[in-house]
Amino acid sequence: MTYAEYVRNYLKHQEQGAPIYTDEIADAIAADYEIDKKNAAAATAVAIKRIMDKGELPDLRCYQKGVYYRTVVTPFGETRISREKLIADKYLLPDNGYETGLRLLHHMGLTTQMPTEHLLATNAAKDCVRYDSKLDVSICPPKTPVNAENKAYLQTLDVLDLLDKAPVDAQNPYAILADHIHKNGLQYEILLYYADRFYNRKTIIRLAHTASQKEERI
Repeated sequence: MTYAEYVRNYLKHQEQGAPIYTDEIADAIAADYEIDKKNAAAATAVAIKRIMDKGELPDLRCYQKGVYYRTVVTPFGETRISREKLIADKYLLPDNGYETGLRLLHHMGLTTQMPTEHLLATNAAKDCVRYDSKLDVSICPPKTPVNAENKAYLQTLDVLDLLDKAPVDAQNPYAILADHIHKNGLQYEILLYYADRFYNRKTIIRLAHTASQKEERI
């Protein structure tokens, strides 16, 4: 199988609307053909250009350099690339970040107001809140680098940290948080560890209020 045939076959098997990264295709070619990444990247670029120029895959579209997707024609026009998957790939996966901010509080049932800002805490953010206009999300650095072990704990503590900054209208927000902690199998000892190291005194006190709801459940 030639490189062009390999790339064409790879593209055909991608989900419509999902981002297709040329770097990932090059990695696959390098592994399967046992060539270095530089030559694999060059082969990928040539193959995709040929496929696009000849219209061999009429539903293939270029989103930006190095990123393609397959579209579908509907009565309302062509479908676009999945913004949600682009956001996840760039800022959240694998265990690189999480949703935070007032929208998270809305999703948890703590406030009925739906904020317009979509805020993500991500390792990709360096030192301040920044707005990504292309993807329509804001990003901010987490209290400490996110990983698979601490992600759910940091997200929960972010909610506690935001309680006095958000239009919370739930009747018992601490009961909602206690239920969230219980359902996600989080441990109060670990929550306290992170709260003590990276959050303020108010967050620790709110964690204590949440823990008291746990005791009432028993």
